[in-house]
Amino acid sequence: MNLYKTIDQEIKSAMLAKDKIRLETLRSVKTAIMESTTAKGASHELTEEQTTAILQRMVKQRKDSATIYEEQNRLELAEKELAEVEVLQSYLPAQLSQEELERAIGEIIVKTKSSSLRDMGKVMGAATKYLAGKAEGRAIADTVKKLLS
Repeated sequence: MNLYKTIDQEIKSAMLAKDKIRLETLRSVKTAIMESTTAKGASHELTEEQTTAILQRMVKQRKDSATIYEEQNRLELAEKELAEVEVLQSYLPAQLSQEELERAIGEIIVKTKSSSLRDMGKVMGAATKYLAGKAEGRAIADTVKKLLS
């Protein structure tokens, strides 16, 4: 069963459970997926990678919003955003730990025969493609910098 159908069923169960945060979050995911499939030039079916990318983008947006709310002492809004992040992350593949990320990027560095920060673009290209959905872009970039310097 693809993620869209899963989310559709989860919306129904969230309604029955009267779980407001989960319901609002899943509705926003469903809306984002529908907008992506109906956008001009888009195919009518999204791949799992495209759906995962949508979820990752939504997680990043909510984390950024929570940070801004915390800076402005709007803790109740920050808590709501972080609760939505938890719901979204439950539909994403498990994230790699720092050790696993370093090991994977180390392997990529060896495969690409990179040795200095000048090769960062080459490593980043391969790493973001290989680790898509498994780690955040910022964490990948930080680890690549650390290992190449």
